[in-house]
Amino acid sequence: MEMQHAFILSLAGLIGAATAIFHGIVTQRMMVIPIDRRLADASGISPTIRRIVPPLLHYSTYNWLVGGIALIVAANVAGAEIRLAVSLLVGSMFLYAALANCWATRGRHPGWMLMGVAVGLIALDLLG
Repeated sequence: MEMQHAFILSLAGLIGAATAIFHGIVTQRMMVIPIDRRLADASGISPTIRRIVPPLLHYSTYNWLVGGIALIVAANVAGAEIRLAVSLLVGSMFLYAALANCWATRGRHPGWMLMGVAVGLIALDLLG
């Protein structure tokens, strides 16, 4: 039974981390580079603003990646209380990501579905 819980939580972490990596690549290509070009052409935009935009756009990528890794580690080496805490924290981040992504894209983006699957797996582990 314990092995099943570790597998479920590890799978949720793997889905979250993989989604984060793909998200980071797409965000860089589709948002960071075009926005940086526009900001470079805009007068009155300070260098500080130009430097802060990419990290802000990648903040969710970073959190999802760290959350996915935390789930994998918690599933395989942590005690029950740590797994619970990590599951609740990361599950809430992934749930927010799924809901916000679904709303913003009107459901036409695979990211919310993948995060939704990860949230479902976390819930399955918590309830099982």
